[in-house]
Amino acid sequence: MYATPPRVAAAAQLQSASPSIAELEAKVASQATDTDSLVAKEEAIHLLSEHYAETAQADKLVALVAALRPFFAVVAKAKTAKIVRTLIDQLAKIPNTLPLQMQLCRDSIAWCKAEKRSFLRQRVEARLAALLLESKMYTDALALLDELVREVKKLDDKPLLVEINLVESATHHALRNLPKAKASLTSARTAANAIYCPPQLQAQIDVNAGIIHAEEKDYKTAFSYFYEALENFDSINSPRGEDCVKYMLLTKIMMNNPDEVTSIINGKPGMRHQGAGLEAMRAIATAHQQRSLIEFETALSTHAAHLTADPIISNHLAALYDMLLQENICRIIEPYSVVETAHIATVMKLPLEKVEQKLSQMILDKKFRGILDAGAGCLVVYEDQAVDTTYDEALETLGNMSKVVDALNVKANSL
Repeated sequence: MYATPPRVAAAAQLQSASPSIAELEAKVASQATDTDSLVAKEEAIHLLSEHYAETAQADKLVALVAALRPFFAVVAKAKTAKIVRTLIDQLAKIPNTLPLQMQLCRDSIAWCKAEKRSFLRQRVEARLAALLLESKMYTDALALLDELVREVKKLDDKPLLVEINLVESATHHALRNLPKAKASLTSARTAANAIYCPPQLQAQIDVNAGIIHAEEKDYKTAFSYFYEALENFDSINSPRGEDCVKYMLLTKIMMNNPDEVTSIINGKPGMRHQGAGLEAMRAIATAHQQRSLIEFETALSTHAAHLTADPIISNHLAALYDMLLQENICRIIEPYSVVETAHIATVMKLPLEKVEQKLSQMILDKKFRGILDAGAGCLVVYEDQAVDTTYDEALETLGNMSKVVDALNVKANSL
């Protein structure tokens, strides 16, 4: 018969006995250093951290990390890194703990530097950079990433390098620096091609690639990347699969294919991720299909948690709303040479100031020729004038004559 591994046996014992929280805390506080005690303590740490995360006891979770530092001195460094990262992940499950997560990362980094644990420090710094990105502290994130990238490249730690490059790419994208975002993403792909890339990491690479292609208006390629990311997320039952479906629907809307939104929602991807997020995208698709600004604004306000809260979706929907607003204005003013701005606002059911501001922008962008008469409160639309080609034709004639004269001169010289 095969012997049961100590860790599996300890886990089975803990689960079968259903230890109380007091018993788990006692095991964690135990100072025993024999193998069985260390294995039992490690399992107790995982169970206790899960309990703290489920009951939203963030302070106790942070205190647990500090209390375990003597224990880390007697276990392997790789196991220490795994436990610390697990505890940080558990803290992330508690809502509204972003500042606490960053403080825990900074404290852990300071401890790692004091104990000279570079392996763990680099991973916690990568996590801190991701948290800085989430809290929109982009300058601090880039400063930390620049130093970390140089250090990790020397060690040739490709798995960590992929994670760092992905955070760096997302940070540059948040700063609207697409060239640098693409360069960081290319570096992440290069490092990922040399190693086995877990599904979650590969999915994140595909998501970043899809986001960048969507920014470049290449929605067809972006859709394919989001679909690949969805397959990887679904293979590990990640909740991020819903975001990928929403991004897929977004690309279809931006490609002026709102009819395909319904087929995707009713298809296999949509059935796996039914919920308010997909209904929000369906409402946007319906408003876009009907060219209705009122329905568009209603959908944005009704489903704000799934639309405006996501910066990727919010940016593209803002561009889509601007395009719909411009199309509706052009449709209204088309039969007029002079039209009151109040009439345009009344027909569109929008505030007068907003309509006038958009009309001014369209005139400056040369979407149509006209002026706003503020005194009379009206828009004067000029008729499109035919382009006078006399000067272009005259220049072309003179150019041809010059060629003829040059050719005659060459022939005269040869006689």
